[in-house]
Amino acid sequence: MKTTNDLRLTVTLRLLDGEGQRRFGPGVAALLEEVRERRSLRAAAGAMGMAYSKAWRIVRSAEEALGCKLLDSTIGGRNGGGAALTPEAEALLADWRALRDEVDAFARQRFGERFGDL
Repeated sequence: MKTTNDLRLTVTLRLLDGEGQRRFGPGVAALLEEVRERRSLRAAAGAMGMAYSKAWRIVRSAEEALGCKLLDSTIGGRNGGGAALTPEAEALLADWRALRDEVDAFARQRFGERFGDL
């Protein structure tokens, strides 16, 4: 089978709860990475075009599902407030990236084997 289309495979990983609700995936990971970079949940949400309240709901939902705190937040004060990832969040992101990379590599290999002539 030959085609002129430039086809590629994408695989998206998500953690779902018992009811099938999304609890962790690429969006939550991106939000946490933005928090790490910007040291603020509000700034991270803004950079992603997301309401601050939605960002908080996403973080709380993930924390509830994972059973650990993801952000350490400070409120106001002389230097303003901010947020940092907890050690658990840092480990989760590292493991998430490693799993994503492994699954992507496997999927690309299998896609090439099965559909290499596309």
